[in-house]
Amino acid sequence: MIEATINTAFSSTAGPRTYWIRTFGCQQNDHDSEILAGLLEACGLLPAASLETSDLAILNSCSIRENADGRFYGHLGIVKAERERRPELLVAVCGCLPRIREHQERIRRSYPFVDLIFGPEDIPRLPELLLKRIRTGRQVHHVSETNDPLVEGLPAARQRRFRALVTIMTGCDNFCSYCIVPYTRGRERSRDSDAILAEVRQLAAAGYSEVMLLGQNVNSWNQKRRPGALDPPGRDFAWLLEEVARTGIPRIRFMTSNPRDLSNELLAVMARHPNIERHLHLPLQSGSDRVLALMNRHYDRARYLEIVREARRRIPDIAFSTDIIVGYPGETEADFAQTLSLVEEVAFDSAFLFQYSPRYGTPASLLAERLPPDVMRQRFDRLLALQNRLSEESNRRLVGRELTVLIEGAADHRPGLLLGRSSQNQLVNFALPPELARGLGTDDSERLGEELEGRFAIVRVEEARMLSTSGTALELLPAGKGTS
Repeated sequence: MIEATINTAFSSTAGPRTYWIRTFGCQQNDHDSEILAGLLEACGLLPAASLETSDLAILNSCSIRENADGRFYGHLGIVKAERERRPELLVAVCGCLPRIREHQERIRRSYPFVDLIFGPEDIPRLPELLLKRIRTGRQVHHVSETNDPLVEGLPAARQRRFRALVTIMTGCDNFCSYCIVPYTRGRERSRDSDAILAEVRQLAAAGYSEVMLLGQNVNSWNQKRRPGALDPPGRDFAWLLEEVARTGIPRIRFMTSNPRDLSNELLAVMARHPNIERHLHLPLQSGSDRVLALMNRHYDRARYLEIVREARRRIPDIAFSTDIIVGYPGETEADFAQTLSLVEEVAFDSAFLFQYSPRYGTPASLLAERLPPDVMRQRFDRLLALQNRLSEESNRRLVGRELTVLIEGAADHRPGLLLGRSSQNQLVNFALPPELARGLGTDDSERLGEELEGRFAIVRVEEARMLSTSGTALELLPAGKGTS
């Protein structure tokens, strides 16, 4: 076995060597890093507490926006300094950036100390690539540009005890004019439902409270046929989501959804199954039909609002979050006003807002009509102020309500409180009264967070802030039990 060979080649008298992974980007990259870690641990390596104590450092990169590029290269500079201090440190770069030839060449030219460069397609080959580097002592640069079927059965070192990330498809065929994903992740490929459902059932048996189904566009699962696919054409994401709900996992999340592919049947499935989150992340990008057409988004303002109205009719307590790009090339003040008005009309519970940044190789990067930075920033600030108000109003409406909260651990920056998340994806900081903590062996919030991670609590909301709420737990549900 190649794993055993690596374990022999990459071990010392002190025991197995250690690895450190720094991840940039989305949940898909987070899950890729879990698989990287699983492969390395199958080879006998152990996780290091820090870069300074690792024998192998991996940077898993993202290229979706310009600031992600900058953060990656900034961290690569930190790794460079550590490599100079410890020449024996092995360094690997993977993820989306190596799929872009210009970045691949930049890494080779400006960071020649990098030992391994590989892309998302090559993650299953990490043991083979690492072994080659160890045996030859030479750099290994292997970035596949094929779109082979997804490899099943890879080990994953899950980062959270309560939430498991489950990839159902990867790649994208939408080719939005600003987006680099089809060029870095390739064309759409879907996993077979048998493999997905087997993984979810294993997670349920292992005691996980939540799964998050992942894909660049989960709604298009099984829409693009491939040779050897087991699922018939009639099966779509709504069918798959219902099958996942029937496994008994207490809470199910999914992202990301493209409005062009979201069906009423999907909303019906969500309404039928209370263990599916009462939350829909539905990227808008712009409220202007003219800009949406330039973006190649394949829906318009009317269709987006139709989805929102239908979702609220079927699921009255549903929450909406979105992505919006400010300053797409050629965006006028009138276009931006359309975005502001749609955001106000939908009243998003939360939103991720971005200033447009050109991605090399995308059609939008060739457009000459760029907005001045000060205009883009001013529009961004106006939209941010609006969304901050809407988010705070959304949280205020929760005061006095009782929410079923999945406990994630101790609250950040709120000493003595625990942190959880509702089915509507709202962050809830809450106190655990002594009568509920009795029998748990501690009243320390950090230890309680570790003890209760993955449990559900009924929390009465008493205070609202812009980004979170706070309250008091009324009941701790038995382990393995939870409702939305």
